[in-house]
Amino acid sequence: MKIVYMGTPEFAVYPLEKLIGSSHEVGYVVCQPDMAKDRGKKVKFSPVKEVALKNQIKVLQPEKIKNNEEFINELRQYNPDLIVVAAYGKILPREILMLPRLGCINIHASILPRWRGAAPIQRAIMAGDEETGVSLMQMSEGLDTGDVIAKSCTEIGKKNGADLHRELSIIGGNLLIDNLDDIMNNTVNIEKQDESKVTYADMLSKSDGLLDFFKDAKKLERQIRGLYPWPGTYTYRNGEVFKIWDAEALESIRQKGNTPGRILNVSNDGIEVATAKGSSLLIKVVQVPNKKRMSVEDFIKGNDVEIGSMLG
Repeated sequence: MKIVYMGTPEFAVYPLEKLIGSSHEVGYVVCQPDMAKDRGKKVKFSPVKEVALKNQIKVLQPEKIKNNEEFINELRQYNPDLIVVAAYGKILPREILMLPRLGCINIHASILPRWRGAAPIQRAIMAGDEETGVSLMQMSEGLDTGDVIAKSCTEIGKKNGADLHRELSIIGGNLLIDNLDDIMNNTVNIEKQDESKVTYADMLSKSDGLLDFFKDAKKLERQIRGLYPWPGTYTYRNGEVFKIWDAEALESIRQKGNTPGRILNVSNDGIEVATAKGSSLLIKVVQVPNKKRMSVEDFIKGNDVEIGSMLG
């Protein structure tokens, strides 16, 4: 098959590498335009672009894809059998969806119809889901509404967002390769999505990382795991942003009445903070402005953290 691959971040790298290693032809890779990634405004290529260039695959980076005749015509001249999409970052218009003979396939990081949308991995962790996975989906004009070709699940456990991104990328790449022959031969067994079970994974912003200690400790732990590494979670200490990179909800319930956000204990193991309903959160890895992240053990060597003081 002649394939066009559309993807941008690290999540989309492994599926692309699997496609390149297959018997099929990847004629074009389409990814988001390059952006400045550091304070010096130096342009850094996306992970997918790096892989494409390494393998001498032509890269297209249109600013827009809707009503972009130059871009559409280039794809049309290539005449792909299939377009594969993985975390590309833009919604595909009908003119692209209808272009390939076999349509467009999306590698979506959830078990559809749960968590349609932009941030399925993070939302699954934050919601306390026991499992998540990857859905291989025939794309339609709606937001992740297409028929499902195949699914593969994994337990979430104590994994954070970065852990699941890596794992689901591999699952997605393998799921794609395992189903390519059926897609090529039109022998897939599609499954309609149950609209009564739809949930949405809204796009994340930095404000989603603010911790509210009036929530239960287990919810806060999931928020910290789910939003790692981006946007990350934070509170305030002495009027400054206090980033929290790792924490654990403690099982024992302390006496109720402690004000949420109050520091209950400080040790090399972490900073214990009161949360809702007598629960508490043990903060293990932190970061203050203009410093690298560090363990609490290292942080308290150079910072006086008083029991009874407040976070938030």
